[in-house]
Amino acid sequence: MNDRYFARISEELKIHHLQVMATAQLLEEGATVPFIARYRKERTGSLDEVAIQTIRDRLEQFAEFDKRREAIVKSLTERELLTDELSQKLGKAETLNQLEDIYLPYKPKKRTKATIAREKGLEPLAKEIFAQKVDLDPREAAKSFISEDKGVKDEEEALQGARDIIAEWISENAEVRDNLRMIYAQEAVINSKVAKDKEEEGSKFRDYFDWQEPIKSMAGHRLLAILRGEKEGFLKVSISPDSEKAIRAISKIFRQEFCPSWEQVKEALEDSYKRLLEPSIENETRKQLREKAEEEAIQVFSDNLRELLMAPALGQKSVMAADPGFRTGCKIVCLDQQGKLLENTVIFVTQSEQAREASATLVKQLIAKHKIQAIAIGNGTASRETEAFFRSLNLGSEIIIIMVNESGASIYSASEAAREEFPDQDVTVRGAVSIGRRLMDPLAELVKIDPKSIGVGQYQHDVDQSKLKKGLDDMVVSCVNKVGVEVNTASRQLLSYVSGLGPQLAKNIVLYREENGPFKSRAALKKVPRLGPKAFEQSAGFLRIRGSKNPLDSSAVHPESYEIVNQMAKDLDCTIKDLLARPELRKSIKIDNYVSENVGLPTLKDIVQELARPGRDPREQFEVFSFAEGVNEMKDLRPGMTVPGIVTNVTKFGAFVDVGVHQDGLVHISQIADRFVKDPAEVVKVQQKVMVRVLEVDIARKRISLSMKSERKQAERW
Repeated sequence: MNDRYFARISEELKIHHLQVMATAQLLEEGATVPFIARYRKERTGSLDEVAIQTIRDRLEQFAEFDKRREAIVKSLTERELLTDELSQKLGKAETLNQLEDIYLPYKPKKRTKATIAREKGLEPLAKEIFAQKVDLDPREAAKSFISEDKGVKDEEEALQGARDIIAEWISENAEVRDNLRMIYAQEAVINSKVAKDKEEEGSKFRDYFDWQEPIKSMAGHRLLAILRGEKEGFLKVSISPDSEKAIRAISKIFRQEFCPSWEQVKEALEDSYKRLLEPSIENETRKQLREKAEEEAIQVFSDNLRELLMAPALGQKSVMAADPGFRTGCKIVCLDQQGKLLENTVIFVTQSEQAREASATLVKQLIAKHKIQAIAIGNGTASRETEAFFRSLNLGSEIIIIMVNESGASIYSASEAAREEFPDQDVTVRGAVSIGRRLMDPLAELVKIDPKSIGVGQYQHDVDQSKLKKGLDDMVVSCVNKVGVEVNTASRQLLSYVSGLGPQLAKNIVLYREENGPFKSRAALKKVPRLGPKAFEQSAGFLRIRGSKNPLDSSAVHPESYEIVNQMAKDLDCTIKDLLARPELRKSIKIDNYVSENVGLPTLKDIVQELARPGRDPREQFEVFSFAEGVNEMKDLRPGMTVPGIVTNVTKFGAFVDVGVHQDGLVHISQIADRFVKDPAEVVKVQQKVMVRVLEVDIARKRISLSMKSERKQAERW
């Protein structure tokens, strides 16, 4: 990799170039982002995951840039067009636009107006006119190019051909293109109009039927909405600055005063702008705007996904899970403390009184039989009726009843993973199991579902799907490794996200576990087929083995540091178990004594912190939440009413909140706080419990407007 790239990345991230070089080397050696961030702090200067991911992504972009440059050089070489001067220009190019601008005049073209004019022998005339010599009369010069054999009937046709060639030259001029890019960035406006006769069919895009906005201030979510409307055929969209102003700006590059040829050049320039430059720069601008909006949307999705994955876990409890339904009844499953399916049945809570009483008796029997400690209810159709049924049973305060977001559960129930785990059960049973397990451990269950199906994104179907997948996978990997994974109970899907593993090694671990019983130590992982030294190094610190003879096996202390902890215990004349149990011993550790060539203070501090809380779960403590009683449908909501809710999605324009009526309400960004807020994520996160006030309920359009402002501020606004 070019050293120049390391310097550029270090400047972008405001870090030392040696940190970039060290990170690049680790990535090249096959180290993962979580491993580098957690266990190689000395080499990177304690860079966090975000910085490491950025370095990785920028290095990949530069690699693609170099591949494009090599392809251009190869093309020019094969066509014997590469000169030393051109080679130097290509070598100095620092952006893709610069590279493509240099290549543009030499790029193989389809048959254009300029090509046809050249075939007629008009290029010498074009050169004479473009040179704008004071003593040149363009019309007189054109007469010598009239030729019936070449298809040039008169001087006007000769001049037209010359202008076509000049127009192409202007469109390929790097200075012109750079100036236009600046004009577009600063002054271009996006215009969207409704397509003819599409007013009714495209009503969901009504806001953009006659819309104008400067692109430099345009929010990404609005751009994606407009582009979606265009793609679906409901909107006509253009992006451009004032054309006369743009033409005047590029005219200054070529105009020579008092020159007879200028009128011909000017006409060619205007044609070049309208026919060649404007469409080209507009496409470039669209691409850049879209990429920026997509990055923003992917980041919003990733941030929301993190909050969902890192939601508090109930933990190992015996759970009854309910997937509610009206006509087909409510599917019930009972799970043990490890999430194993024990029993399933169907109850009917919205049918006859007789069916309701029978269901109550059955539920109580199952609760007693399986020693149920918590009840998870999916938040879909009939969820509030089902919740009311369970609460009416007066099961006692020791059994908690929780509404669980079931978004994506149906995707899981029909997936290969669900069929593999429950080949003899139908999709309703699998869905109910997923709901129950989400309560026990959201992270462990949600990793089984394609993140795009979880429903916490913003225009996720409109963005580059490969970039979306990469961004979401990065977030899942980050969360899984931050929490750590219990090897002996983890699913294949969860293990596949552990640093250094992947789907095949995860499968091998599960197969080995099934054939040989639970792993008794981290060292035993080395016996798994194809799990070599590198994979062990990358994964071991994130894998937990409870009950291991070595207590460090259930902590985040990496096996490569076990000897350091052994030495600490030896120096204090105690055991490792003593170090874990006694704070006064840990306070006596003089970490400076253990600094070596390979181990510095950052790692030693991490080790001592981990000894204080081995294998600690970074997620917050679980709290019980309940929706407002008597508020089950949209018709139960009234303006001015204050109700509890859970944030289900955060976008750039506001937050969506579930208040228990089967339709999320929107807290617009203007209603999210008493103060000015630039981004809703400053105030709320997905899964956050909030109190909201109802502003408006539109049952026909299924829209609920909510506010998180204080009543005093709301009154001031009105």
